[in-house]
Amino acid sequence: MVVQLSDSITASAAGQRMMRLAEDLFPICRSITGDGVRETLRRIGRCIPLETHEIPSGTQVFDWVVPPEWNIRDAYVADPRGHRVIDFRENNLHVVNYSIPIRKQMRIDELLPKLHTLSEHPEWIPYRTSYYAEDWGFCLRHRDLEYLSESHYEVCIDSTLAPGKLTWGEYRLPGESQQEFIFSTHVCHPSLANDNLAGIGVACELARILAAMPRRRFTYRFLFVPGTIGTIAWLATHQDVLSSIYGGLVLALLGHDMPLTYKETLNGQQAVDFCLKQSLCDSGLPHEIMQFEPYGYDERQYNSPGIRLPVGCLMRSRYAGYPEYHTSADNLSRLSPLRLEESLHVCLQAVEVLEQNRVYRNRFPYCEPQLGKRNLYQSLGGRADRQEVQQAMLWLLNLSDGQRSLLEITQRAKLPFASMAAAAALLSEKSVIEECVFP
Repeated sequence: MVVQLSDSITASAAGQRMMRLAEDLFPICRSITGDGVRETLRRIGRCIPLETHEIPSGTQVFDWVVPPEWNIRDAYVADPRGHRVIDFRENNLHVVNYSIPIRKQMRIDELLPKLHTLSEHPEWIPYRTSYYAEDWGFCLRHRDLEYLSESHYEVCIDSTLAPGKLTWGEYRLPGESQQEFIFSTHVCHPSLANDNLAGIGVACELARILAAMPRRRFTYRFLFVPGTIGTIAWLATHQDVLSSIYGGLVLALLGHDMPLTYKETLNGQQAVDFCLKQSLCDSGLPHEIMQFEPYGYDERQYNSPGIRLPVGCLMRSRYAGYPEYHTSADNLSRLSPLRLEESLHVCLQAVEVLEQNRVYRNRFPYCEPQLGKRNLYQSLGGRADRQEVQQAMLWLLNLSDGQRSLLEITQRAKLPFASMAAAAALLSEKSVIEECVFP
């Protein structure tokens, strides 16, 4: 019998767990370094046994250098009466992320160039960063900008930018094979829900379920990294394990009400590409497949010329592909437990395909073996997918030449993978086909 991982969870319970984690992490002011990342990883560690790793500021990682560590305690713009017209305590997006410390009185004409708004969305606060150039600024609602009528304001950003460390988290689940499949998600964004508390939630729930598997064929590694620099730092410090990475998936933007999107690896013909396309097809959910482009999340780093790891990206909308992206409107109301559950199930189905994919050889290659005398038709019993499994057996017998994988045969036959895996189990049990070494 083929055991499906996606049968092992209660969808509503999983969705609620992911929502609670998002609610817990939402208020934290995160960045690519600092205490916000550490606190985020500490709370993720309540869900899964996460290991944290750090690398000092100033460390060369390929063409990049780990930047100084940034932390912030408070920030505001106050009018002459001391009233905070912009207040970091009200929303941490009010400060340009990585702003240098400043405290001074400023004329309104001096201050205005440092203020960022969205005139097309006057109720939203934009999210802006200044990671690699020493600068500062504030973000605010455009409607609030129109009320700044005083001639002078007090400006304060109580932050530090000093030598420190860059931090990331890992959770590694050993399998029977040393070949690894990685799930990577970014943890650097502050109070933005879909980008990327949704990805963090799906990764945590997926890791929790895979940890309970009685048997894992592959080794799975979950990476919770600051975007770009965190992934580059991990790759630079783990070059000795890169050859064992079979494939991977970046998880981002997985909680809002848009169709799922899978972004292929560089050549689009890797095992992860076939797994995700098959899983999305079998799910019956609306979805889109897009070709690789060097724009988006950390799949850019994994697929870069000197690395070339076969890592795709699972999203709902494309990168920057919804109006609320990188604004205060990307709040907890953007997340749907149902959409999070759907995203999780597609990941689980992909793992099922990965785990059950094999290469078989037909032991009776001269015409079809007689299935009736082996009771294979009777073995189908009252299965709802009886006809599909019967068709799958015939496809397996025809294409199991010791070269094609189960997944390749499934796609040629245009059948659900579960039916093909069930047929393979029946034929293997009756010694009609035999498993080859794979991968």
